[in-house]
Amino acid sequence: MKHYKAPAKVNIFLKITGRRGEYHEILSRFMVVEQLHDLLYFFPKEEEGFVIDGDFACTTEQNTIYKAYRALLEATGSTELERLMQTHGIAVNKHIPAFAGLGGGSSDAATYLKMCNEVLHLGLDVGELAAIGAKVGADVPFFVYGYPSANVSGIGEIVEPFDEVPLQLETRTPPIEISTPAVYRRFRESFYKELSAEAHDYYAQTDSKTLLSELSADDANDLFEPALSLYPELKEHFRHGWFFSGSGSSFFRPLPPA
Repeated sequence: MKHYKAPAKVNIFLKITGRRGEYHEILSRFMVVEQLHDLLYFFPKEEEGFVIDGDFACTTEQNTIYKAYRALLEATGSTELERLMQTHGIAVNKHIPAFAGLGGGSSDAATYLKMCNEVLHLGLDVGELAAIGAKVGADVPFFVYGYPSANVSGIGEIVEPFDEVPLQLETRTPPIEISTPAVYRRFRESFYKELSAEAHDYYAQTDSKTLLSELSADDANDLFEPALSLYPELKEHFRHGWFFSGSGSSFFRPLPPA
């Protein structure tokens, strides 16, 4: 059975630019971490219902893969999709830590969408898949497009490839489960600041290597200080030269060229 890679990502920078309903608008540079990925594949099953075989702490209904299935079924009405999931389960070899700011759940959902599109010959183009993925989670479109590096804006639905050589990245995830909604709430309450047009252009146009050489962890990620205020134990895991991904709890740093 063919295996599909679902890679992790880091946020080279993450700036909160506003709100749209319950969602936050962002400007961020997403970069894939190729050496860290989950593996997904279909397997024949006899059990009733939607089956996900993997190390997950959530229920099937809460899993992003199941949400992707429901969104894809709603968008296509595909009887072949229903039949596939009646006869097959989806197995996930988990390597990306959960609650880590590395996009594991979003990557799994995007990979599942692409698997179904390929296996069932649904004929959806990447833009259509990304639109379906956006209904599952804000980070899913980035993984659908599959760019090594991209500027992501809006509420995650605007994904623009950034032409640069991807960095070799080292990640480290302390055993701290962070609540993303709580971190965003603390940001709004105590840390909100406007992003100037000049700063917007600097972040959007500067390559990642330069950004990481010029910025501190606080400067690069608007959510680092709110996360530290809520989870002070993060300070014990922070090291100079490392950066904070998403709402955490993972840190990353660029590795020097071999």
